[in-house]
Amino acid sequence: MNIAATLEAIGRLDPGVSAFTDVWGAEALAQERRTDPRLPLAGVPFAVKGPSGIRSYAARRLTAAGAVAVGSTSVPGPGTYWQTWGLGAYGPTRNPWRADRTPGGSSAGSAAAVAAGMVGLATGSDGAGSVRVPAAWCGVFGLKTTNGLLPSPDRTGLASAGVLAASAADARAALRRILDTYEPVAPKLPLRAVWSADLGFANTEPEVAAVALAAVERLESAGVVRLADARPALLDPAGAWSAVRSGRPERGAEVRAENDLRLDALFAGADVLLTPATPNRPHGHDGPGHDVYSTALTWTFNLSGHPAASVPAGFTGDGCPVGLQLVTARGTDVSLVEIAATAQEHLITVRP
Repeated sequence: MNIAATLEAIGRLDPGVSAFTDVWGAEALAQERRTDPRLPLAGVPFAVKGPSGIRSYAARRLTAAGAVAVGSTSVPGPGTYWQTWGLGAYGPTRNPWRADRTPGGSSAGSAAAVAAGMVGLATGSDGAGSVRVPAAWCGVFGLKTTNGLLPSPDRTGLASAGVLAASAADARAALRRILDTYEPVAPKLPLRAVWSADLGFANTEPEVAAVALAAVERLESAGVVRLADARPALLDPAGAWSAVRSGRPERGAEVRAENDLRLDALFAGADVLLTPATPNRPHGHDGPGHDVYSTALTWTFNLSGHPAASVPAGFTGDGCPVGLQLVTARGTDVSLVEIAATAQEHLITVRP
């Protein structure tokens, strides 16, 4: 879509979704007119996460390539528990698949805007699953890059830049401009894959696990992956993540070190680790309930630094999207995107 069509879609659809906090209509149209048509992303519309998203490294790289930011998307409001709500111009951000459910967070509006078809690309950031959780719950592609690969304002080192798009294939053109080098190589199939429904500690809903496993089985039948018998057992990272976030990383150092050893051993013999992106389906706007950690399967990789992505895997019986998380070795972001694109070719999902 061009900028005018994108703005029309936002004006028509956002009152029902509330994915945006601000829409920069006049500015975006003016920027489109000023953009050199020879630039690789000339006139491509995109949204940015939150009020400061336009200053992010990813947004600056996209703008330099000719893309045009059309607005800022919702993030949780001040004091929002669990960081899974978005607060947009029309109230709480609603999941485009089920308006009674949250889209996830904290890149809430970015995921919802892509899922609703208002924009084809949005930036995000991921400190515990903030790209992958909403990508999973909104049925879109979401990538967390290797920690430290791209500049981040997060002093703890947990948060990495990310993008959201309808598919990994749709994200390629943008990632070619965001990443310093992008030399895609087709994955050598079948990929050596390890599956885990819970990483050894998470309390994953049986139906969510079943939907993700069914997606893995489709990939295996298509010759995309070959499953190993290994069953990874990691230590629960909740305490270690909280320690790093609070500025006391020494308190979780032993857990981090042990999980790093186990993950290094896993990737010595595997190309990709596959898990559900979240242990639970999207919860209602009143919250997930006590002791429910939607980040249980994602924040391990914010601590370890591995790149990780969520691709749509299917739906639960009540119409909630489920994401399949793909994790690869540190620094293999381009390979991960190509693996995700290949996987999505075989994971066409239909809402029940």
